[in-house]
Amino acid sequence: MNIRIPAILLYLLLFVLSQTTLAAQKTYQLEPQKIAENVYVFVGKTEHFTFKNGGNILNTGFIIGDDAVIVIESGPSFQYGREMRAAIANITDKPIGTVLITHLHPDHFLGNQAYEDVPVLALKKTVEGIQQEGELFNDAMYRLVGHWMKDTEVLVPQVLDFQPQLTLHGRPLRLLEMQGHSGSDLLVFDETSQVLFTGDIVFYQRTATTPHARLDQWLQELDALGQFNFKTLVPGHGPVVHDQRAITQTRDYLAWLQQSLKQAAEQGVSMAEVLTPDASAKPFFSLAVFAEEYPRSVAHLYPAIEQKAMAQGQVQQSEP
Repeated sequence: MNIRIPAILLYLLLFVLSQTTLAAQKTYQLEPQKIAENVYVFVGKTEHFTFKNGGNILNTGFIIGDDAVIVIESGPSFQYGREMRAAIANITDKPIGTVLITHLHPDHFLGNQAYEDVPVLALKKTVEGIQQEGELFNDAMYRLVGHWMKDTEVLVPQVLDFQPQLTLHGRPLRLLEMQGHSGSDLLVFDETSQVLFTGDIVFYQRTATTPHARLDQWLQELDALGQFNFKTLVPGHGPVVHDQRAITQTRDYLAWLQQSLKQAAEQGVSMAEVLTPDASAKPFFSLAVFAEEYPRSVAHLYPAIEQKAMAQGQVQQSEP
């Protein structure tokens, strides 16, 4: 008996099969970059989350200690975490000892499942934030990057017993706690190599994100960080640097953003108008995803800035 499949059904069947095969073949192709002796970084793309990049837009890294490996960030998905762990195993046969998560944004912690057999640690407020918002973040990532999130579930970190000086696996570390970017941000300085992992307190060549930002505090922290001595700085997003340029660029952008929004609020400019940046934004047009992140920052920040200006009587009255 001959069975004839209508052409449209055959096309749909072939399309589904091709997409399934493509999804199965996709990998993050993680390549660790050595930035100091026993210190490596996986540098992400300076992009938004997309189906193409799978959320690989951040920098993750690892430090090889005396008896085990310290991982900084677990990445945006279970698949990323597994691939990261496999890439680390190609560099060293030492086991993973500890994973440090810098803050609660999803690209930094949704790979935790890949490390469920070892301590995954974060600051107390970060842990509380992930407990409260982790499932929402995970759902959002499924919508943003699709099949890359397959089997990803939220694994909440354990609370890090914070202390400024900490030795992990024979590696002396200096820990810094800041609040400007997410309300709870962990920075990790490896004393041996003089490498500073800043998390998202510092961005470079990519527009900073601000969903939980406190700009006044963030700017003060960047001022303090500008006095910090390091040989290499790993920003949360963007290329690794060996000087102050990433700190300066992040600070310049945030200072402009704050001043621009404050001035607009005092002039009684509506949010709809502020969503289109004026000529003062020109120095920042070259930052990756500025056109997308700037309006998001307006939505995050402008209502509170506008309300404050009104409460303080600083809004200029229009002429009758």
